[in-house]
Amino acid sequence: MLDPALRQPEALFPATTSSGAALVAAAADEIAGWRADGIGVHAFSDDSYPAQLRGIKEAPPLLFTRGELRVDDLAVAVIGSRKASARGLGIARSVAETLVNREVTVASGLAHGIDTAAHTAALDAGGRTVAVIGTGIRNYYPPANRRLQDHIAEVGLVVSQFWPDAGPTRQSFPMRNAVMSGYAAATLVVEAGETSGARIQARLALGHGRPVILTSHAMQSKWAQALATKPGVHVVRSTAELIEAVDGILSRPSLM
Repeated sequence: MLDPALRQPEALFPATTSSGAALVAAAADEIAGWRADGIGVHAFSDDSYPAQLRGIKEAPPLLFTRGELRVDDLAVAVIGSRKASARGLGIARSVAETLVNREVTVASGLAHGIDTAAHTAALDAGGRTVAVIGTGIRNYYPPANRRLQDHIAEVGLVVSQFWPDAGPTRQSFPMRNAVMSGYAAATLVVEAGETSGARIQARLALGHGRPVILTSHAMQSKWAQALATKPGVHVVRSTAELIEAVDGILSRPSLM
């Protein structure tokens, strides 16, 4: 037999106490402070939460944003190595310009190398770009991209799933890759080594039912060669093949 005191609902689920009310009030004050600082706060249950994220198991309960959040943004993630080759950087810029010309949002992770090239090229071409970052939205990582991050917040969108003042961790970047994969209609890998976060995102994207596009430059890596045999993976060797792959992906009924 349970002790009579334990059988009383109020013993298991006490009514809101003054300390509980104080916590709620403190949380409300913190949210108000974030919003006053220009930070959007979007819960999974909110209408403003990106529709394309709802279908992935890693969808964060809260998203923090700076800039213009579009609920049904049509984006392709362009990602790759931080220590990119000159050819890789050139491909990233060309890919971003091609996507902008198709009125597609360029999503990336604001890292050095391929990410920076993709964001910058999209902005230079007058297009929309979204940075999905691996720190809190008040943080700048890498610090060298502070000006770029602020510019994207002004004309595009910066997204974080982490508490606004959170710093970078080893775990936060793969988590960021999962959200970027879910946000984008497809992931395009320009180049990436065997241990790259881009490889992680490509695997996650297929798990999310999102197509993956590999450039011929990315195919120099063994992991990309193995991935290319899987359904949902497209290998492109020219701008024409890229346009064909993107148009085919974006014309799928589920994405319209």
